[in-house]
Amino acid sequence: MSKKLLREYFALCDGGVCQDLLTEEEKRYVADGGMILSGIMQMTETQNGNGRIYQHNTMVREVKNYQKLVKENRALGELDHPDDSVINLKNASHMVTQIWMEDKNVMGKIKVLDTPSGKILKELVNGGVTVGVSSRGMGSVREDKGKTIVEDDFQLICFDMVSEPSTPGAFMMREAKDLNESAVFTRADRINRLLNEVLDEKE
Repeated sequence: MSKKLLREYFALCDGGVCQDLLTEEEKRYVADGGMILSGIMQMTETQNGNGRIYQHNTMVREVKNYQKLVKENRALGELDHPDDSVINLKNASHMVTQIWMEDKNVMGKIKVLDTPSGKILKELVNGGVTVGVSSRGMGSVREDKGKTIVEDDFQLICFDMVSEPSTPGAFMMREAKDLNESAVFTRADRINRLLNEVLDEKE
């Protein structure tokens, strides 16, 4: 079964920030002109607007793998949707600084970068534009009783910032261009994934 590029959309908290999720240091950073967005970044075991359901265990694993990128300050994302699975540094607008599971939700904090795309994102938020998080990943899907289930081979790539689509399904799955896993994940990333899987099996 071939993997496809999957994208999902989730609205952030009102104004882009859930104040109760910010530390005092982060609140001071925001007060000094910085911007940190926070909220639900992904949902599991719930049919989303695209009709897909992500399995809880799959996302727990992917969040664990993604936390390594967060720790290494490599969890970058772009403004709007690129057409492939590669994260282009020149288009980076933000960096995920924290990600965790909270019940069936993937929660996170996003620091808006002082880059051209980051400045645009900041101005959009300050201008009152509704922004949301769109996960980008590779995986296959199967149909089950009218529902689309994302298979366990799903691999999270990043989270992009997008505006809420005016047309339902505007962020539906797009066909991948012969996606190559080696082009998305470094050798170290793949080794880390294998180690996490081995450790999980021993628990």
